[in-house]
Amino acid sequence: MAEHDLDMFIDSAPLRDDCVLPYRVVRASASGRVVRLGGALDQVLSGHEYPEPVSNLLGQAVAVTALLGASLKIDGKFILQTNTDGPVDMLVADYRSQGELRGYAHFDADKVAALGNGGEVDMGQLLGRGHLAMTIDQGPDTDRYQGIVALEGDDLNAAADTYFRQSEQLPTFIRVAVARHYDGEQSAWTWRAGGIIVQQLTDEGGRATKESPARDDVSEVAEDWNRVNVLAQTVEDHELLDPMLASERLLYRLFHEERVRVYEPQLLTAYCRCSKKRVENIMQRFSDQDLADMVEDGKIVVTCEFCGASYSFAPDHFG
Repeated sequence: MAEHDLDMFIDSAPLRDDCVLPYRVVRASASGRVVRLGGALDQVLSGHEYPEPVSNLLGQAVAVTALLGASLKIDGKFILQTNTDGPVDMLVADYRSQGELRGYAHFDADKVAALGNGGEVDMGQLLGRGHLAMTIDQGPDTDRYQGIVALEGDDLNAAADTYFRQSEQLPTFIRVAVARHYDGEQSAWTWRAGGIIVQQLTDEGGRATKESPARDDVSEVAEDWNRVNVLAQTVEDHELLDPMLASERLLYRLFHEERVRVYEPQLLTAYCRCSKKRVENIMQRFSDQDLADMVEDGKIVVTCEFCGASYSFAPDHFG
C-alpha cells in the first residue's frame, strides 16, 4: 500500500467525499482511519424518508460501519446490527470490501415522535437497552467472527468505545458525527457524516519500526497512547463534517507534532443487491396461502428495506 508523509503534501491535499483515509501516527505508534460521507450517505438515508432523528442515528451506524469495515484485508462483509427495546429497535448497516455501504432502521414512529416533543432527541434514548453486534463475514466457506456488547442507553460512539474496550481489549478512540448540510450546487439540504478512529499499535501489529522501535517500558507505551488519545479527543463535530476541510488537513491539525503518514483512500458508494429476480426467487419459497395473504388491491408489492425500491407482482405470478 502506497504511503505518503503528510508533511510533504499537506498544502495540496484534495477535498474528497465518500472515502476512508487510512493513516499512521508514527511517533505515538498508533493508526486509524478518517471517513467522509456525502452523496453516498445521502443516497442511503434519503431513500427511506425516515424521521430526522432516525436518519441521524442510521447515519452514525453507517459511518461507524465504514470506519471499521475499511480495515478488512480480504473480500468480505462487515455488519453492524443493534437489537434493543428503544423506539429504534433495530439498526442494520453493512460494508462490502469493495467499499459498498447500505443500511436501514426499524422503529416505532409514535415513540420516536414522543421523544421529540421536548426538543432535541437523545440518541441513547432512541436506542434504549439491548445489544450491539459487529460481524465479519468472509464468505460461505469460512467461519463468521462476531463480537457483541450490551447497549444500556448509550449512543453509538459510546457503544463502539465499549465494544473495543471489552471485546478487542485494544486502546481505541472513535467518534462519528452526522448532520444535514445545505448544498449550494443542488440548492438542497443533504446528509453528511464524518468520523475518525485511532488505535494503539502492538509490536505484533506493526508498532515497532525503525522510527518507533519496540519499547519494553510499559509506562512509555502507555504515555504514547495517552498523548495521541488526548489529541484525538480535541476533534470537534464540525471538523468531521466540514466539506471544505480535507481529511489530510484534519489529521495534520490533530497530530502534526507526532508525524503522520497517510495511505491510499478507499472510495465508498451506496449499494443494494435487490432486484426483481432476487425478490421473485424469495417469494417462490412461500406457500400459496402466504402469498394470498400478501395480496392488496389486486397485487403483491414487496419493498426493499435497504433501498426502498418496490417490486409489484400479479397474484398468479407464482402459480
